[in-house]
Amino acid sequence: MELSCKSEYAILALLEMATHYESGEPMQIRQIAAQQDIPDRYLEQLLATLRRGGIVKSQRGSKGGYLLAREPWKISVFDILECLEGLDIKTGEDDNNPKSVDSAIVEEIWQEARQAANAVLEKYSLQDLCEQRDSRRQLDIMYYI
Repeated sequence: MELSCKSEYAILALLEMATHYESGEPMQIRQIAAQQDIPDRYLEQLLATLRRGGIVKSQRGSKGGYLLAREPWKISVFDILECLEGLDIKTGEDDNNPKSVDSAIVEEIWQEARQAANAVLEKYSLQDLCEQRDSRRQLDIMYYI
Protein backbone atom coordinates (compact mmCIF):
# COMPACT_ATOMS: atom_id res chain seq x y z
CA MET A 1 0.00 0.00 0.00
CA GLU A 2 1.24 3.47 -0.86
CA LEU A 3 -0.05 6.93 -0.16
CA SER A 4 -1.06 8.49 -3.47
CA CYS A 5 0.18 11.93 -4.46
CA LYS A 6 -3.45 13.08 -4.43
CA SER A 7 -3.92 11.98 -0.81
CA GLU A 8 -0.58 13.41 0.30
CA TYR A 9 -1.38 16.81 -1.22
CA ALA A 10 -4.84 16.77 0.33
CA ILE A 11 -3.49 15.98 3.79
CA LEU A 12 -0.86 18.73 3.47
CA ALA A 13 -3.53 21.23 2.42
CA LEU A 14 -5.79 20.19 5.29
CA LEU A 15 -2.88 20.48 7.74
CA GLU A 16 -2.39 24.05 6.55
CA MET A 17 -6.09 24.74 7.03
CA ALA A 18 -6.04 23.10 10.48
CA THR A 19 -3.15 25.37 11.47
CA HIS A 20 -5.34 28.40 10.68
CA TYR A 21 -8.57 26.87 12.03
CA GLU A 22 -8.72 28.98 15.20
CA SER A 23 -8.70 32.25 13.24
CA GLY A 24 -11.94 31.29 11.52
CA GLU A 25 -10.68 32.96 8.35
CA PRO A 26 -11.05 31.08 5.08
CA MET A 27 -7.85 30.30 3.19
CA GLN A 28 -7.52 30.90 -0.51
CA ILE A 29 -6.23 28.21 -2.82
CA ARG A 30 -3.13 30.16 -3.85
CA GLN A 31 -2.27 30.75 -0.18
CA ILE A 32 -2.49 27.03 0.68
CA ALA A 33 -0.71 26.04 -2.53
CA ALA A 34 2.19 28.41 -1.86
CA GLN A 35 2.62 27.27 1.74
CA GLN A 36 2.61 23.56 0.88
CA ASP A 37 4.11 23.69 -2.62
CA ILE A 38 1.05 22.19 -4.32
CA PRO A 39 0.03 23.10 -7.89
CA ASP A 40 -2.94 25.52 -7.75
CA ARG A 41 -5.06 23.74 -10.36
CA TYR A 42 -4.58 20.36 -8.73
CA LEU A 43 -5.39 21.75 -5.29
CA GLU A 44 -8.57 23.29 -6.68
CA GLN A 45 -9.73 19.83 -7.82
CA LEU A 46 -8.78 18.23 -4.50
CA LEU A 47 -10.64 20.85 -2.48
CA ALA A 48 -13.74 20.40 -4.65
CA THR A 49 -13.68 16.67 -3.88
CA LEU A 50 -13.11 17.33 -0.16
CA ARG A 51 -16.00 19.83 -0.19
CA ARG A 52 -18.34 17.26 -1.73
CA GLY A 53 -17.16 14.80 0.93
CA GLY A 54 -17.95 17.19 3.78
CA ILE A 55 -14.34 17.65 4.90
CA VAL A 56 -14.07 21.32 3.89
CA LYS A 57 -16.54 24.05 3.09
CA SER A 58 -16.15 27.00 0.78
CA GLN A 59 -17.01 30.63 1.37
CA ARG A 60 -17.67 32.96 -1.54
CA GLY A 61 -16.73 36.58 -1.89
CA SER A 62 -13.64 38.75 -1.82
CA LYS A 63 -12.68 37.34 1.59
CA GLY A 64 -13.73 33.86 0.53
CA GLY A 65 -11.81 30.64 0.41
CA TYR A 66 -11.89 27.26 2.10
CA LEU A 67 -12.36 26.27 5.75
CA LEU A 68 -12.49 22.95 7.52
CA ALA A 69 -16.10 21.78 7.76
CA ARG A 70 -15.45 20.27 11.21
CA GLU A 71 -12.97 20.77 14.01
CA PRO A 72 -9.50 19.37 13.26
CA TRP A 73 -9.80 16.81 16.06
CA LYS A 74 -12.98 15.44 14.43
CA ILE A 75 -11.41 14.77 11.02
CA SER A 76 -9.43 11.55 10.90
CA VAL A 77 -6.86 10.61 8.29
CA PHE A 78 -9.23 7.76 7.42
CA ASP A 79 -12.03 10.30 6.71
CA ILE A 80 -9.75 12.13 4.28
CA LEU A 81 -8.53 9.02 2.47
CA GLU A 82 -12.03 7.57 2.32
CA CYS A 83 -13.27 10.78 0.71
CA LEU A 84 -10.48 10.85 -1.88
CA GLU A 85 -9.73 7.20 -2.53
CA GLY A 86 -13.02 5.55 -1.63
CA LEU A 87 -11.59 3.25 1.03
CA ASP A 88 -14.04 0.57 1.94
CA ILE A 89 -13.96 -2.55 3.99
CA LYS A 90 -15.16 -5.37 1.78
CA THR A 91 -16.12 -8.62 3.38
CA GLY A 92 -14.80 -10.66 0.49
CA GLU A 93 -18.08 -12.56 0.45
CA ASP A 94 -19.30 -13.14 -3.08
CA ASP A 95 -21.92 -15.89 -3.27
CA ASN A 96 -21.84 -15.92 -7.08
CA ASN A 97 -18.13 -16.72 -7.18
CA PRO A 98 -17.15 -19.50 -4.76
CA LYS A 99 -13.53 -19.37 -3.64
CA SER A 100 -11.05 -22.12 -3.08
CA VAL A 101 -9.77 -22.73 0.43
CA ASP A 102 -6.41 -21.21 -0.53
CA SER A 103 -8.06 -18.16 -2.03
CA ALA A 104 -10.25 -17.72 1.05
CA ILE A 105 -7.20 -17.82 3.35
CA VAL A 106 -5.42 -15.13 1.31
CA GLU A 107 -8.60 -13.02 1.30
CA GLU A 108 -8.92 -13.32 5.10
CA ILE A 109 -5.33 -12.21 5.66
CA TRP A 110 -5.74 -9.29 3.27
CA GLN A 111 -8.97 -8.32 5.07
CA GLU A 112 -7.19 -8.41 8.44
CA ALA A 113 -4.36 -6.23 7.09
CA ARG A 114 -6.84 -3.74 5.65
CA GLN A 115 -8.76 -3.54 8.94
CA ALA A 116 -5.51 -2.95 10.86
CA ALA A 117 -4.48 -0.19 8.45
CA ASN A 118 -7.91 1.43 8.70
CA ALA A 119 -7.74 1.32 12.50
CA VAL A 120 -4.45 3.24 12.43
CA LEU A 121 -5.85 5.80 9.98
CA GLU A 122 -8.96 6.27 12.12
CA LYS A 123 -6.79 6.78 15.22
CA TYR A 124 -5.08 9.97 13.94
CA SER A 125 -6.90 13.26 13.47
CA LEU A 126 -5.72 16.42 11.75
CA GLN A 127 -5.16 17.84 15.22
CA ASP A 128 -2.85 14.93 16.05
CA LEU A 129 -0.84 15.55 12.89
CA CYS A 130 -0.55 19.26 13.70
CA GLU A 131 0.70 18.45 17.20
CA GLN A 132 3.26 15.96 15.87
CA ARG A 133 4.48 18.52 13.33
CA ASP A 134 4.81 21.20 16.01
CA SER A 135 6.74 18.80 18.28
CA ARG A 136 9.18 17.94 15.51
CA ARG A 137 9.65 21.57 14.61
CA GLN A 138 10.39 22.31 18.24
CA LEU A 139 12.99 19.54 18.31
CA ASP A 140 14.58 20.91 15.13
CA ILE A 141 14.81 24.37 16.69
CA MET A 142 16.36 22.97 19.85
CA TYR A 143 18.84 20.94 17.81
CA TYR A 144 20.13 24.00 15.94
CA ILE A 145 20.51 26.23 19.00
